[in-house]
Amino acid sequence: MTKRILAPIGAEERSEAIVPLVAALARESGATVRLLRVFAVPERIVGTNGRTVAYVDQEMARLTDKGLEELARIETALPGVPVERIVRFGDPEEEILVEAEAFGADLIALTTPRRGRLQRVLAPDVAERVADKAGIPAVVLRG
Repeated sequence: MTKRILAPIGAEERSEAIVPLVAALARESGATVRLLRVFAVPERIVGTNGRTVAYVDQEMARLTDKGLEELARIETALPGVPVERIVRFGDPEEEILVEAEAFGADLIALTTPRRGRLQRVLAPDVAERVADKAGIPAVVLRG
């Protein structure tokens, strides 16, 4: 039985298409949903005069706030479902798999753009690679 669902949400609007499915699964099984946003590790921001405008830790704090705000907006589509929000930094594939293990996820719910079979075989995207490598079931919504 599914008790913990990990739903990575990317910057693309299509990644939110999985939310209604996650909501239905969570309500049916009484599961907790963890919404995850992964950002690339930022670099320090340097102004035109060569001075540092923002250090890496400052940029990480800004992105964390931004990610949590985005996830809070998505959380409104999950009424009555226990939801946790988390932001991670690094390679999306690695961070999703690490978070799935840390959360003890029973299911990972992902989205991927519609692509031909040959494209998926020759150059799988993050969702397809995560689904292949995850030691737990993964639902991949192609949109």
